[in-house]
Amino acid sequence: MSRGRVDSQGSLGPDDEVVPYSDDETDDELDPSMDEDGGPAAPGPDIQSSESSWSVKANDRDYCKRPEFQRKSFLCMKKSKYSGNAIRTYKYNVLTFIPMNLYEQFKRVANLYFLALLILQIIPEISTLPWYTTLVPLVLVLGITAIKDLVDDLARHRMDKEINNRKCEVLQDGRFQESKWRFIQVGDVVRLKKNDFIPADLLLLSSSNPNSLCYVETAELDGETNLKFKMGLKVTDEHLQDENQMARFNATVVCEEPNNRLDKFTGTMHWKNDRFPLDLDNLLLRGCRVRNTELSHGLVIYAGFDTKIMRNGGKTRFKRTKIDQLMNYMVYTIFVVLILVCAGLAIGHTYWYEDIGSKAWYLFDGKDQTASYRGFLSFWGYIIVLNTMVPISLYVSVEVIRLGQSKFINWDLQMYYQEKDTPAKARTTTLNEQLGQIEYIFSDKTGTLTQNIMAFKKCTISGRSYGDPTSAEGVTLDRGRPVDFSKFPYADRTFQFFDHYLVTCIQSKKDKDILEFFKLLSLCHTVMVEEKEGELVYQAASPDEGALVTAARNFGFVFLSRTQDTITISEMGTEATYEMLALLDFNSDRKRMSILLKFPDGRIRLYCKGADTVIYERLSPQSRHKETTQEALDIFANETLRTLCLCYKDISQADFQAWSRKHKEASVATSNREEALDRVYELLEKDMMLIGATAIEDKLQEGVPQTIAKLAKADIKIWVLTGDKKETAENIGYSCELLTDDMQIHYGEDVNEKLTIRQANRRNNPIAKAKKTKEPFFSGNEKNALIITGGWLNEILYEKKKKRRRLRLRRLGKRPSPSSPQDNQPQDDIEKEMRQEDFVDMACECSAVICCRVTPKQKANVVSLVKRYKKAVTLSIGDGANDVNMIKTADIGVGISGQEGMQAVMSSDYAFAQFCYLERLLLVHGRWSYIRMCKFLRYFFYKNFAFTLVHFWYSFFSGYSSQVAYEDWFITLYNVAYSSLPVLLVGLLDQDVSDKLSLKFPKLYTPGQQGILFNYKTFFISLFHGIFTSLIIFFIPYGAFLQTMGQDGEAPSDYQSFAVVTASSLIFTVNLQISLDTSYWTFVNCFAVLGSIAIYFGIMFDIHSAGIHVLFPSAFTFTGVASNALRQPYLWLTIILTVGISLLPVICIQFLCKTIWPGVGDKVQRNRRKYEAEEEEEERKKKPTAFQRGRRSRRSAYAFSHSRGYADLIASGRSFRQRPGARRSPQDSIHEVPQAENI
Repeated sequence: MSRGRVDSQGSLGPDDEVVPYSDDETDDELDPSMDEDGGPAAPGPDIQSSESSWSVKANDRDYCKRPEFQRKSFLCMKKSKYSGNAIRTYKYNVLTFIPMNLYEQFKRVANLYFLALLILQIIPEISTLPWYTTLVPLVLVLGITAIKDLVDDLARHRMDKEINNRKCEVLQDGRFQESKWRFIQVGDVVRLKKNDFIPADLLLLSSSNPNSLCYVETAELDGETNLKFKMGLKVTDEHLQDENQMARFNATVVCEEPNNRLDKFTGTMHWKNDRFPLDLDNLLLRGCRVRNTELSHGLVIYAGFDTKIMRNGGKTRFKRTKIDQLMNYMVYTIFVVLILVCAGLAIGHTYWYEDIGSKAWYLFDGKDQTASYRGFLSFWGYIIVLNTMVPISLYVSVEVIRLGQSKFINWDLQMYYQEKDTPAKARTTTLNEQLGQIEYIFSDKTGTLTQNIMAFKKCTISGRSYGDPTSAEGVTLDRGRPVDFSKFPYADRTFQFFDHYLVTCIQSKKDKDILEFFKLLSLCHTVMVEEKEGELVYQAASPDEGALVTAARNFGFVFLSRTQDTITISEMGTEATYEMLALLDFNSDRKRMSILLKFPDGRIRLYCKGADTVIYERLSPQSRHKETTQEALDIFANETLRTLCLCYKDISQADFQAWSRKHKEASVATSNREEALDRVYELLEKDMMLIGATAIEDKLQEGVPQTIAKLAKADIKIWVLTGDKKETAENIGYSCELLTDDMQIHYGEDVNEKLTIRQANRRNNPIAKAKKTKEPFFSGNEKNALIITGGWLNEILYEKKKKRRRLRLRRLGKRPSPSSPQDNQPQDDIEKEMRQEDFVDMACECSAVICCRVTPKQKANVVSLVKRYKKAVTLSIGDGANDVNMIKTADIGVGISGQEGMQAVMSSDYAFAQFCYLERLLLVHGRWSYIRMCKFLRYFFYKNFAFTLVHFWYSFFSGYSSQVAYEDWFITLYNVAYSSLPVLLVGLLDQDVSDKLSLKFPKLYTPGQQGILFNYKTFFISLFHGIFTSLIIFFIPYGAFLQTMGQDGEAPSDYQSFAVVTASSLIFTVNLQISLDTSYWTFVNCFAVLGSIAIYFGIMFDIHSAGIHVLFPSAFTFTGVASNALRQPYLWLTIILTVGISLLPVICIQFLCKTIWPGVGDKVQRNRRKYEAEEEEEERKKKPTAFQRGRRSRRSAYAFSHSRGYADLIASGRSFRQRPGARRSPQDSIHEVPQAENI
């Protein structure tokens, strides 16, 4: 029996079968029919105010423009609260692109800093560098970033335009006319054809199917290809069939305000002086697709951003990587260092001018300025001189590297899904390195881990198992070929079965139990069939049922048709019609379904199928093969197949008459009807005879178990968040090896109890509350797993309790009082947060977590909790609109593409077709991107410190006068041309180990999770490395220049020659340094290093030539310096000595680190062959574990996942079209459409 829902006080617990309330509903949305004790409330006025109601009038667009439906939009302007149907996801238009983009870019502190710097350089009194040294890089950075943003936004424009310009037929001027989606408005009547996408949330009025049934596919919403059926009201079905009737339709619909609840809709239609209740079964949701329904008509209730699919999208969050955030803090640190250094140098200039500068006649500049004022000007001068400590080219280089990494993901053929021609797609260029730091993955189940395709794999009949490769003579084979079902006229050509002996037994017709087995499968179900264009089309209430009926069809027992009272099948080519006396449908408590049939020869037989746990309790003592069938069930369960037991019972005419009277009495009971019917069903479903059992595979996507195992080895924890039932989710957990036999599984009750004990201890012991160290929830070394439903999640996290309590007290006219410790409620928000943190701590102690029956909002909340309390990098992966909120909330969002539903892909950061590609995305591309970015940043900071701090050392010998140590053009081109390409290529191409080794050794991924390759420690190492290099580059040439005589007898100790020597030493040093840091050499890397040095000398000789000085005498003042200085062998020896001393310590440290303190990657490279041999040895030792009896059953029969079927629909006769005409002759092909399920 399912438990009752927990209220704010008392009660056992929430119903595990029920999806809980949505988290964003208001008090007015809560059920007002329950009073404080849980009973019906006293009659009273409706608590929902008229102001919050949503009113729509058919065929009247002006109705929505009335003053009462207006709301303020900007200042005093008003507009209708009803959205248009056009959607907009782009950020810019033609007019706003330049101002908005510049505004967004200048929100980045570094860009604003360089703009201020440019303004300072325009002021002659403090300018020490030409203005173009800052303007050129700034314009380059802003331009490249703007182009990238423009390209991204144009893609959004194209996507919006494609959706908004889709066409459908709208009733205008009394007739249906073709219109674009963006012109649809609330109140319009829309006509949809088969395979059309639904443009807005529509109230279904009528359809071409009997009783206005309409079948829809919800792949856009939840990734499922199951069909769900919707049904129009009887009154609209009868009176709204042709165009003229539609044009006269003037009903008013009053319903709830737009919300994100996909599982709830309530409203009332006022028409012809009567009121008609509306619920979710009458609503067609935007994004779904009409299937198997030629024509359907709907009234637009919600449009555009008011639709449920758009409301479920969640807020679009600006995502930034951890490295981005760290880099910003480091830039702030550099700012502080820069200010302090400039202030110190300005103070130094003040004292120097007082002591020396003001007294030296040769330094007199004719300006009457005090030493303090000169020091003030010197401060700003040094801000300009030392500005390269905050490198502007850093940001543009990072953008180029990220763009390149994104292209590598797009071009990766190993992530290309050939079957659906779907490549991987990086939809953002800003998060690549974050892929190398993932700690938690949150995954949807249906369509993400599974294909949502059920396949009949094995069965056991009369104690013998079938399904393994077997010859027609019954000999077991190691490998077999699929059975050729072409001899059966109705066979499904996609069905594969490898046991030829079972087919031989059926064709021989000698084993009556086998024939009875498949006859049961073809008769005992609620599948509905309809003839479409000369073919049979099946609609099943679950994919399991569809798989079983398809299997029976392939073995010669074909379900052909049914009426309200009969069911017709083809038995090995012979058509037979059975009278249906009763249909005992499935529900979550019964876990079985039965059908009572009258055979053509007058016999009455009950067929039943259900979970083994309920069937075995109802078998006759005389039933045979129970033990052998149980053994087969255990084997099937160990293979994680979904099992189902089949049985029958013959019933005499007298017994049937007696039971029929009781059934009639129960079916008309005025109270507790369902319980009464269940008791009557129990009278019939006992003393049954077992025939056998089926085993169905819920097909996982290819490579899912291996991917999960590999990611687990990389210390990545995977949580599954699904709307499916608990047993289904648990079964899939075992199938994909997320759950294993050695895990101790904890359910909602256990979790709630542990958290309540922890909370009570904290209340009773304030000292424990103050402790920072927390005790673990689970003792011992055993593995733990947590399986929790949405109801228990709300219960544990105190969601909705306060809201319900506040609603009750409001009805009673009381104010809510503070919670007492005894009522198990949080005393304040702090305690609620501590409870949430306890839950996250407990879940994170587990090896696996599965949250089932959760709403889209709950999925996002779980992700938010882990982000908030664990400060972990998270990734969410899903394929439907119900995953969009979760995808947007996580640090990285991944959409499964290639399905018909594209909502998840449109909201994702990365998209590909199969879950198994996640392994390569993280362990290869993510890891490489992280390592490359870290190496790039460490080196970039180093080379700029080494370059800039030479000015600092030079200031001690230039009177702190803001004099630069290099030529102006060298400063301008250093980060643009002389040192940018080698480090850029390292950021794009470097790899410490190959992709195969990255996948083979997932532990290589852990440095990214720990963030050890780039942090404040590595930043300060780069800073001190830069300081050391700048010291060497300045003081060795300085010492060499002190008392030097050239070959021609002249001293080369002038400032300009010194600038050339220091610049040349710096270029050699930084380019050879990046060579030492490069792990993966290609021709391009070698060319970049040598090319950068060659470009430096080529440009330097050009700008030092006499010709360019003649053309631009004021801009190029180093005439002939390079040729004069570099022809001195002494200066070349100085350069070699400087470079050698700069690099020697680095070479020694790297040698010691790789030999004495090797990293994980170094060990893998060194011991590659040894590790490969160990892996092979482990594979040989590994054996599959035997099934352990007495352990928790992990079978999940179809009954566990199967929602209530079509029994009521069949019994009512509403789905059958009354029309004459003989049934067609058997066809070679019989099409089965995706199964239908009532939402």
